Amino acid sequence: MITARLLFLALAILFVGSPTPRVLAQDSAKNVVVALKPDKNPDAMLAEKKQLSTYLQSKLGKPVDVIIPLSSSVILEGLANGSIDLAYVSATDMVNARSRKVADVLLVGEIEGKTSYHSYWLTLREKPYTKVEDLKGKPIAFASKTSTSGYVIPLWDLHQKGLVGDSGKPEEFFGKGNVIYGSGYVSAVERVLNGDAEAAAVSYYVLDKDKHLSVEQRGKLKMLAQQGPVPTHVLAVREQLSAVDKAALEAALLAMNDPSTSELRDKLFTSKLVKSTAEKHLSGLDSALQLARKGAE
Repeated sequence: MITARLLFLALAILFVGSPTPRVLAQDSAKNVVVALKPDKNPDAMLAEKKQLSTYLQSKLGKPVDVIIPLSSSVILEGLANGSIDLAYVSATDMVNARSRKVADVLLVGEIEGKTSYHSYWLTLREKPYTKVEDLKGKPIAFASKTSTSGYVIPLWDLHQKGLVGDSGKPEEFFGKGNVIYGSGYVSAVERVLNGDAEAAAVSYYVLDKDKHLSVEQRGKLKMLAQQGPVPTHVLAVREQLSAVDKAALEAALLAMNDPSTSELRDKLFTSKLVKSTAEKHLSGLDSALQLARKGAE
């Protein structure tokens, strides 16, 4: 009788004292879905997608699907409805995800010891432009409407220079019909290379690093102006993902900082990955984002 009663109490304590691990274990059975931004050559991204899937599966011990949605809005919807667990997004996308309470900051990029970098205006080498003011009334391309380095920060810089007013409308400076929005860095630069635009706003590494463009393409371009700082990209984790999976993903991604996998890390995420908080990483974007939102109205 005493033995049976002790066994009952032990089972009751186990059941009541550890409900979370059982729930987390159930959540952890799901395949992990990772989304990458479509900001590079599609063929290169397909190869990287396969490499990342293989790497994460080896670390997590479960199937990992890596997808490349057509836009950041698709990524945000996936984080919201549970079809995407982890996403590589811009700081602007991360702010939007947090405002919708669908994702948290898991890790951020660190470039040469800093979690920020610069945005460039790129133009063809043979063009006579020497400063961004020379682009008045000219057709230009932004990377996308949600790109931090390819839209939000360049627009803020134009405002700070007095070239765009409080309306946030870039057409005030470039002219009606002269503002083009791409689907990523490469699409914006291609507008310059094919003559549709005189300049494109993108991240510095599009020109300075061998990641997005061919050597031949980069050789045709020059930096016209730079602006920033721009908060580095973020690995955003779905808000409702279990703590077990969040911790496992963090450990697997931080392990990419090892020299043996840093080449793949740089192809995918540009730089070293480090821990940070949303409050620390995104705080400087407020004014620039407010202006960009006005411009979108």
